[in-house]
Amino acid sequence: MRFLRQYGRPISQGPTPADVARAPGLPSPSGWSALAFSDEIRPGTVLTRPLAGQDVVLYRLRTGGVQAVRPYCPHLGAHLGLATVEGNSLVCPFHFFAFGPDGSCVRTGYGTPPPKASLDRLPVHEVNGAVFVWRHHDGREPDWDIPVWHTVGHVRARQATWEFAGNAQEVIENAVDVGHFTTLHGSRARLGAPVTYDKATFHVSMRISERVPLIGAIEVEVEVDGYGMACLHADMAIPRVGLRMCTMVMPTGIGPGRMQFRQSNRVAFQEPSRLPPPLARAVARGTARLLERPLFWFNSAFTAADIPVWHHKSYQQPPRLAQGDGPIGPFRRWARQFYPEAA
Repeated sequence: MRFLRQYGRPISQGPTPADVARAPGLPSPSGWSALAFSDEIRPGTVLTRPLAGQDVVLYRLRTGGVQAVRPYCPHLGAHLGLATVEGNSLVCPFHFFAFGPDGSCVRTGYGTPPPKASLDRLPVHEVNGAVFVWRHHDGREPDWDIPVWHTVGHVRARQATWEFAGNAQEVIENAVDVGHFTTLHGSRARLGAPVTYDKATFHVSMRISERVPLIGAIEVEVEVDGYGMACLHADMAIPRVGLRMCTMVMPTGIGPGRMQFRQSNRVAFQEPSRLPPPLARAVARGTARLLERPLFWFNSAFTAADIPVWHHKSYQQPPRLAQGDGPIGPFRRWARQFYPEAA
């Protein structure tokens, strides 16, 4: 009986996560990767986040800017994720060596002259409410950027973060995978124009037809801009109900076959033209405040339908494509630029 108690447990079953199974995948892509939302890093905050299998330490200076550095102190190797921020200096927790905004050592903990030592800084770009860090497989400096996007409405953006197995490219590739909108999401999608590519960016124009309870058939106009393997910016409009929604999707490769996924949403409603302007404005803003939570839940649930697939799938190259898939082949040829040649 003791043997049965020790070993008589339910057997393992169900799909093995891709990172555990070491399913065929991709290396972490080069370029920008989102490591945090801006409001996670307040003045004086120190955060440690994984990127491509290594820690990155993020901190905000008292003057407002965000710094990103590799995690080990050049003095004796203490992890700077345990450091503190004093004014505009990062102070090592071990011997209290302080490093200024340019990364150079400005003082020791003993009051002696500081050594010629500097933190290993990484390019950082804070934009659109997110903090992006640059990493490139051949060490090059940033040669493309993420622009400032417009925002919609007056209601604060809602945000969510998940972590699961998979590759960042699988998320970005969804923007051109027209077929899965029908099979997985139950919507009928079609491209409004050919997908266009320009160096590290691409643009997708899509129309999605759906049926909504109490409303009936609606058409969603979707315009998606992709920036490397870093992010998708999607504008969605439903003219029939006057809804506009702006969504940011940001997958980040944190280790072999594993990623973090960040999503941000803002909503707005068109002001009713038949009402006086002050009242129309109040109605539109009141509707947005009333519905922004359920709309965020709906959008997150739409995304969540993909997560079990990403979590368990392997990256098939070459894929065996069929009519109705969407332009996956051209997308993958464009995506090669973000990986070493060997990949």
